[in-house]
Formats: sequence, structure tokens, C-alpha cells
Amino acid sequence: MRVSTEDQAREGFSLPEQKERLESFCKFKGYEIIDYYQDAGISAKTGNYRPEFERLKDDIRAKRINTIVALKLDRITRSIYDWENLITFLDENDSYLDCANDEINTTTANGKMISRLLMSVSQNEIERTSERTKIGLAGAIKSGHIPHKAPLGYKHEDKKLVIDYSTKDIVIRIFDLYYNGYSYKKISNILNEEKVLGKTNWRDSTILGILENEIYKGDFVHGKKTTHPTYYENVVEPIISKEMWEECQIQKKKNSKSYKRTLTYLYLQKLNCPKCGRILGGKATTKKNGKAYYYYYCEQCKIQFKERSVSDFFESFVDELVEYDSVVNQFFLPMIKASFDEPNERLEKDIKEQNKRLERVKNAYIDGVFTLEEYNKERKKIEELITNIQNEIDKKDIADELKFTPQDILLKRDIDFINKHELDFEYENYKKTWKQYSRQEQADLIMKYVDNIELEMIGSEVVVKQVNFRESICKPCQELIDKGYIDYNKPALFGNVLGTIRFSNYIPPEEASEIIMRLRQYYDVRYERATYFVEDQVFYFNFTDENAAIVRVFPLKDYFKEDPEGKMPTYEFGIIYLNGDVKTYISDLDTYFNYIPDETNKYVTYVPAALDWPNPSPISKINVKPVTFPKDEQSKSN
Repeated sequence: MRVSTEDQAREGFSLPEQKERLESFCKFKGYEIIDYYQDAGISAKTGNYRPEFERLKDDIRAKRINTIVALKLDRITRSIYDWENLITFLDENDSYLDCANDEINTTTANGKMISRLLMSVSQNEIERTSERTKIGLAGAIKSGHIPHKAPLGYKHEDKKLVIDYSTKDIVIRIFDLYYNGYSYKKISNILNEEKVLGKTNWRDSTILGILENEIYKGDFVHGKKTTHPTYYENVVEPIISKEMWEECQIQKKKNSKSYKRTLTYLYLQKLNCPKCGRILGGKATTKKNGKAYYYYYCEQCKIQFKERSVSDFFESFVDELVEYDSVVNQFFLPMIKASFDEPNERLEKDIKEQNKRLERVKNAYIDGVFTLEEYNKERKKIEELITNIQNEIDKKDIADELKFTPQDILLKRDIDFINKHELDFEYENYKKTWKQYSRQEQADLIMKYVDNIELEMIGSEVVVKQVNFRESICKPCQELIDKGYIDYNKPALFGNVLGTIRFSNYIPPEEASEIIMRLRQYYDVRYERATYFVEDQVFYFNFTDENAAIVRVFPLKDYFKEDPEGKMPTYEFGIIYLNGDVKTYISDLDTYFNYIPDETNKYVTYVPAALDWPNPSPISKINVKPVTFPKDEQSKSN
């Protein structure tokens, strides 16, 4: 007796049914049943090892039995080659075959001929089924239905393999580290030290398997370990560009322990071809003077352009990105949980999906589909996955004990703005600008905040169409802008001079007052009201000091709600400004750049007006909170 999954689905011949019918047949024929032989779930194709069939042959050799009884010929084999060997084996051992549903008689030449014809039909059915299966499988793979466990960086969604944004960046990082000369061992050590995904068992072989997997460039190889594997191109969304993947394969041929890449590409993995949309590869040429020139290209569309054309676009606003990075490091990480590239709602959705999966496994065990051992094994895997996802969410809560507030962000940006203009020399020493960053630091900043850069063709030139920043950064930032806790620049005309004014949206008056009072602990800032004429889009400032410098402008009412159609003739705005004679109240420069006034101290102790920088008289102690993360426990206590 033998049954495979497809047999039972097609014919309904379960093992108990076969046994019952064969026992009736043996009783009708007058056969004495010596033993039962059954192979469950094993196909009769050539090469499959069937332990029970081998035991049956051993019993024939031992003369325990002299006749094989089966339901049909294809229960024995579906291969002409195997059938010829079996006929020879039966002849050599004076044994026979009898089938309940097929008129098979192996004692005569005609009987053997008929059995060969039936076997040919059976083998033809197998081959046709195999062809249909391959065609169906190929179609499924081309549609993104990959018949394998989802690798790191991907997950199954509606039976398709899609990018898992909670682990995608780990894959990108592994390729990037290897591309830059790190060995498998070094990469696995880094991941273990950082306990990435909560694991400390990252191995060299795991890293190698990831680097060799074609799925990460969007391709899939079916039957990779067979003699005739099938290669499918562009079947899933890639995580790594094809050029990057190929470069890593070349790197494998070099000694990764002694080879270290010296060239850094700023926009690697960020640029998409303006014609076909593929992720672009990078290359560079080094002149005799040692200066490197970087290029990006699409092999398929034969497009190549200089990195400078992208950098020119970036440098128009990149210093603001550097300032923004400072705010993220100081405030966003502990306050709005933006330390990972995956929004909380997606991670929480993944937890719900895994809990549903756990419930299905439990029901399968109750229904008898799983054994207890299988259930416990599967349950442990799912629970570990849920724990890892929960850890990702928990990590977003780091440094909550610092208790930064949204007001702190606005206050710090106001202080930085004033420092930049009033303490410009000192500001240069305390704050690094984009041009002071190394290429690696610039590349890290772009990797951190930019999702991808869309390009377009204007004539034969490649130009930047749009920069798409990561949702995990943009979304919380926009929320804070909407709530009035982050400023933004707006173009403005000052007479005949074009400039910008720092705006922030409406916040309640008591919060605005608190920020101003805290700001005045550092600088002699002033406050004034201004009228904005909506139709003419003009501000009227009534400053007594012509040298006044505007720090920030903010609405005194929530005009988005009160006047959504812009029909009111005027709006009232609050103006924070510096007069021409700026006074500072603290002699310690480090306090200006690395601390902000604490909200617990809302009252200002003024010094005599005659005392100017750089030697003001000390004032009563001001409570402050650090805005840079401490490097060690000693600095924490300080």
C-alpha cells in the first residue's frame, strides 16, 4: 500500500481504504496474507527511497512470500525503468505480482507486455503532471509567490513575498559592511555585540547565506541545489541593487580580512534610474593627484552621470539637514521614538499577525494536525518572533528618563539660531557644518534620513526630481510642526532683499510665554506683536530699533481653525526678536551650546544693562538640562 498527498487528493485512496479492498481481494483469490507493507506520503517516482518497499523485497529474497498484491500497478512504481528492474527481480526469485484493479499477469509474455503499456501510460501522466506543476510554479514565482520561508528582510503577505520594513535595514547594513571590506566574522561579531534582533548567535555562515541570496536583488533561483536550477529575474521588490549585489560577489573573491574599500559613495542605494526605476550602481575614477570622481550608472539603460549633479541639489538645503540631525539626536530619539525605520503601527500590526498565527497553530494541535512536539516547536518560534518585535517597540522608549518635551525642541532651535548669528565664531567650533563632515559621515547622514532620490531626464541631462525622506523621520517631524513645536523657514522680502523668516505654528499662549521666559535666561530677547495683512501677504512690524533681528514669528491664534478659507483681513502674530545690542547672561560657552534652561526655572534674574559680553556678572544659578547624550556614567553624574 502506498499513498502520496497528490494521490489522495486526486483519487481518494487512503491507506485504510486500500487495506480493506486488498484484504477482500486476497480472500477472493484464496491468498494467505503474510504481512502488510505501506509507504505513506512517498511518491513512486524514480529515485525515491521507500523503506517498506525495500522490506518487501527482502522478504521475497528470504522466500517468506512469493506474490505481491497491490491495488494498482502505479502503487508499485510509475517508472518504466524501475518496472523493468522489478520484473527481472521477480523472475529471479520465482515471484509474481497481482493487482486488484489492473489485469496484470507477470507469468506470461503478453502479461508483461500489457504491464509495460500500462506503466508507460502511468509514467506519461507523471511527466505531464510535472510539466503542469512547473508551468504553474513558474507563473506563481513570477507573480511574487516564492515557495520558501521568507528570508531576513522579507515577509509573506497575501502569499506574496514583500519587504519587511522592520528588518530591511539590517540586510542593507550587512551588504554595506561587506561592500566596505568587513569579513563575515567581523559582521557577525558586530551584530552579536549589538544584539541585533535580540540575537547573539549570528554566524559567519548566516552572513554568507544572506550575501549569496539572489532574492535581495529581486531575483529567485528555484532548485538551486539541483543539476538544472531555474533562474527568475525581477520577481520581488529588491532591497539591494543588482550592481551592489554583484560587487559583493566580486568582493568574495578577495581576501576580505585584508581588503578595505577606500571609496565612499554618498548616494549608494538611494538613486533610482529615471528610465527603468532600478537602483543605480556606483563607480569612481581616481586621478594621479589622488582625487576621486564619483559616478552613478544604470547598466540596462546605459545612463551615467556625475555625483556632483546630485550633490549640487543637496547642498542647497543640507545644512538644515545637519541642524535637523542635531535635533534628532538630542530630542527625537528619546521623545518621539524615531530610532528605527519602522513606524510603531506596522510593528504592532506584525505582532497581531503573529498572535493570529499562534492561535492557528494552537487550533491545529487541538484538531490533531500537529503533534505536541511539533506544536511546541512552532509555538516557540512564533513567541520568539513576537518577543523580537516587541523589543523593537521597546527600544523606541530609550532615554525617557531625560523627560524632554516638545517645547524643548523649539527652545533649543531658537538658541541655536541666536548662537549661529551672535556667536558665529564660537558656533563654528561647536557645530559641524556639512562641509566639515567626512564623506563617510555625509554618506551615513544620507543613509539615515533619505529613503530614495527620484531622478528625471531633461533632454540628455539627469536632474533631481524629488528626495523622499524616511517616513519614520518625516511623519513625527510633521506632527510636531503642525503642533507648533518645530519652526520652518518661509521666503520673505525685506525691502528689496530676499531672505527667510523662521515661522512656527500656533501653540497655546501659556506655552509660548514659558518658552520666551526660558529663552530669556540665556539672551536678552524681546517680544512684540505684529499685524499680518492676509490679502497683501505683508507684515507690519512696529519695532523701535531698526537693527532688530527676528528670531521667530508665530500666530497668536489658531487661524487654520478660525479662518480656514483665509477671509479675515488681518492676523496677529507674536515676534521674538533681538535688538541691536544683544546681551548674554552666561559666561560659560558650553552651557549655550550643550544645555537648555530647565522648565522648572521660569523666572529670570536680570543683570545690570551696562554689563555686556564677554564679561557679564554671574547671576543666580539657572537650572539646566543636558541636550547631548552622556558618554559615560561619570558625565551622567556631572
